[in-house]
Amino acid sequence: MVQTAKSKDSKQPPDAWASSSSRRGRMDLSRAAGHSTPCQPVLHSPRLTLSVSCLQPGCFGYPLSIFFIVINEFCERFSYYGMRAVLVLYFKYFLRWDDNFSTAIYHTFVALCYLTPILGALIADSWLGKFKTIVSLSIVYTIGQAVMAVSSINDLTDHNRDGTPDSIATHIALSMTGLILIALGTGGIKPCVSAFGGDQFEEHQEKQRSRFFSLFYLAINAGSLISTVITPILRAQQCGIHSKQQCYPLAFGVPAALMAVSLIVFVIGSGMYKKVQPQGNIMVQVCKCIGFAIKNRFRHRSKEYPKREHWLDWASEKYSKRLITQTKMVLKVLFLFIPLPMFWALFDQQGAIQIQPDQMQTVNPILIVIMVPVVDTVIYPLIKKCKINFTPLRKITVGMFLAGLAFIAAALVQLQIDKTLPVFPAAGQSQIKVINLGTDNARVAFLPQNVDVTVEPLHGTDYRTFEISQLQYVVVASGSNNATVDATITSGDRYTLMVKNTVSDITAQWLFDNVTSKPEEGKNLIRFINNLPWTVNVTMGDTDFGELTPLSATNYSVFSGGRTDKIVVSTNAITCTATSNSLGFGGAYTIIINECSGNVSALNYSQDIPPNTVHMAWQIPQYFILTCGEVVFSVTGLEFSYSQAPSNMKSVLQAGWLLTVAVGNIIVLIVAGASKLSQQWAEYVLFAALLFAVCIIFAVMAYFYTYIDPNEIEAQLDEEEKQVKKDPDLQEKEEEKEVEAVSRILLAQTSLI
Repeated sequence: MVQTAKSKDSKQPPDAWASSSSRRGRMDLSRAAGHSTPCQPVLHSPRLTLSVSCLQPGCFGYPLSIFFIVINEFCERFSYYGMRAVLVLYFKYFLRWDDNFSTAIYHTFVALCYLTPILGALIADSWLGKFKTIVSLSIVYTIGQAVMAVSSINDLTDHNRDGTPDSIATHIALSMTGLILIALGTGGIKPCVSAFGGDQFEEHQEKQRSRFFSLFYLAINAGSLISTVITPILRAQQCGIHSKQQCYPLAFGVPAALMAVSLIVFVIGSGMYKKVQPQGNIMVQVCKCIGFAIKNRFRHRSKEYPKREHWLDWASEKYSKRLITQTKMVLKVLFLFIPLPMFWALFDQQGAIQIQPDQMQTVNPILIVIMVPVVDTVIYPLIKKCKINFTPLRKITVGMFLAGLAFIAAALVQLQIDKTLPVFPAAGQSQIKVINLGTDNARVAFLPQNVDVTVEPLHGTDYRTFEISQLQYVVVASGSNNATVDATITSGDRYTLMVKNTVSDITAQWLFDNVTSKPEEGKNLIRFINNLPWTVNVTMGDTDFGELTPLSATNYSVFSGGRTDKIVVSTNAITCTATSNSLGFGGAYTIIINECSGNVSALNYSQDIPPNTVHMAWQIPQYFILTCGEVVFSVTGLEFSYSQAPSNMKSVLQAGWLLTVAVGNIIVLIVAGASKLSQQWAEYVLFAALLFAVCIIFAVMAYFYTYIDPNEIEAQLDEEEKQVKKDPDLQEKEEEKEVEAVSRILLAQTSLI
């Protein structure tokens, strides 16, 4: 019998249990066979582990070939995340799609990128092998990135040179073609690259292989970090032949170039790689084996038939013991993967827990670049010195628990944010603020509700909420003058009432404030009111507000938060300048121009929406906790998937691991759609509670999981097959015993009848 049970989760994982003598013997034999010439086929197992083993130079105890793989992964991840960083902006501002449609296409693309790994794994393990699959799909990937860059060239269809494409359908067709090719390429190579890196190590190099997966994950996040910083800068450049536009061709072109570099680097290392050859369409065989076992078990469901140790053993009449054993290995791991998508459901929402500027997106990859080596070289050795058996499945459990804690931290921060958020009018309500532009106090009465406010000169009130059914008109009194204004307001909107007392009368004018939500991404909204008796032209920074007549207002314009800008107020006779106040993040302001003399503008500021008061540094603890969870969860998951997979299904299990990411995104859509929670913090708590529940379930499943060493099991199968070859009658005797057992059962049934 093949011994598959080596240890429960509480025991040591595979690197501690293989027989050192037998392992060493096979290792030496492999070396002798593999290194007799620079590159030659090596048959490590009679049936399944044929590989092309090349003379591999080493560096710091690692095969030199893995450094080509790590550099390849860095460049590929730079290419992918760099393109993705500006993709939604490209949809919105180049293809002119609305927010909802842009977001839907973006998430569809991301989901496709995590569904195609199954296709890549099948091609690698059943047909081309990992090396040829990576090269082939990388070519497809590079072509896709190049097509995306071409699709973003404005001058491609701008025949009339007016700065906008004449045939937007051409750009859409090209970009969708490019995205499909990219999804096939990046998804197809995802499971192959990490598994191919794991293949480069010998059996005695478990420690180096474990650190390789950490280094591999470090390369992923280093590429992500650099690209998400650089690509938006490239997009902000102005380029074009006939008209200057935001430079999407450069923003997509650089990732395309990096993908080409990735392919070239990978091919350069070809002579050093150990290439495990595919063994036919193994997944089809596995599916047929499972189907036959189920069908055979259903046929023999009567109690008269003896039970078998495992339900897959019912396939033994048709399929080999080797295939059945390997199928058991795969299904055991895939069963463990069932709860894991919940982690990704939380992790992929980290963009949703941003409070202020989008630069905070770089915090996660920065922390990963720091934490991966710290965890690998400091935390894990300390845990080991404390004699704590921190097995891979325990690491994954801790990672899920930390992700849940991160969302609890996010909920606490969100509660503080909610306390500072402005209240906007509900249905049937309207909000009004008053700005006094005169030199006398103004008394404003809202009738028939009989609400009075007194406003000092050059000051304003906060917004007040009114039921529109109970507000008909407003009476303004200032100095010796009075004025009545009809309340021409609508439900759910905000308004500003400008009042100014002059020598002869009072001017009262409604302004429609078309802002009923806080600005996103830490931006500020700014508008101007001209309180001068003549028309002026106003600019702030690079934004030209145009001409502004007396007692009129501009529309709101968007400005980056946390900075100052130069304000220029010009007339036919004079130009005045001033430097704006630093207005924080996420606010809306009305700037009143009160004076322009001596080249200096006198300005007053009225706050329409208060800026964010919760400092963005409060995000760092939740990012730190989430990053720690990701490091112990994701890096361990990659390594675990590889170490527990049969030699001919490494890529398939890597694809299964990546599939949990796609399922996690689907969970987000389902839960968010079904949830009726109106508060953001409550949604965070809901997801955290779901993850904690799943974490407990996974911990129980992990406790009963038995680690295996696929190499040991396959070696035992090899020995059994050798024995059968030496003594062909041995298998016939076993089959005869099985036939006799079945005959006895049938005879017993006949006698009962």
